[in-house]
Amino acid sequence: MSKHKLQHFADMANYPNVIEPSFGEVFHTDFRTKGCWNNIFGNNHPIVLELGCGKGEYTVALARQYPDKNFIGIDIKGARMWVGATNALHQHLQNVVFLRTRIEFIRSCFAAGEVSEIWITFPDPQPQQSRANKRLTSARFLNAYREILRSDGFIHLKTDSQNLFEYTRNVAKFNGLPIASCTDDLYRSDIIGDIFSAQTHYEQLFIAKGFTIKYLKFSIPAKNNLIEPSTAHKPANDHNKDIHAPEEPFAK
Repeated sequence: MSKHKLQHFADMANYPNVIEPSFGEVFHTDFRTKGCWNNIFGNNHPIVLELGCGKGEYTVALARQYPDKNFIGIDIKGARMWVGATNALHQHLQNVVFLRTRIEFIRSCFAAGEVSEIWITFPDPQPQQSRANKRLTSARFLNAYREILRSDGFIHLKTDSQNLFEYTRNVAKFNGLPIASCTDDLYRSDIIGDIFSAQTHYEQLFIAKGFTIKYLKFSIPAKNNLIEPSTAHKPANDHNKDIHAPEEPFAK
């Protein structure tokens, strides 16, 4: 491991805006943050998550634009997360925190109805059908989000992957989830708002390569468990497969 990475990990261990639970603290048990996020932020503002936040540029940008909301960037890749956490400290942002853990453990960290919105920005599309349940918009993960999301909350997906976009839309439609917005070319659509002015590192790469950005916004009303469509779209290899980095081990 490089000297820079070791320093980044040492920095984050002392950052007041970074929480790093151990495996044992989140595996089949409730972590100390569950149901306590408003106490952590010191207010009752809505809580917004960015899953797979990477360098955290989207989390930080949203926190800067919406001071009346609390933002939590979640990822397991600590070296990347250091960038966002450091930027948030330098900008003196009090409404942003980073949580370093696997998204599989999200229910250990948040209570029912504690989250108002979830952003999933440019996740690995997991194009192999054998890895479908690892897609962050699979029924497996959506069921986890449903448990922590408010009944009137929304999930936002931004992706360059046509396959992941179609797959997610198919899962939503199959389970009767209300779709509020849907476009396969965000920046040529009629969707407007400052929220789209923020771009992640990956998004800038994809736009520079000429790829269109897809966007889907939907809700998950309280109901029975969601299931995968029996006719789920089987994605081919995506062009961005080699851009997304492999998973980082849990341990530092």
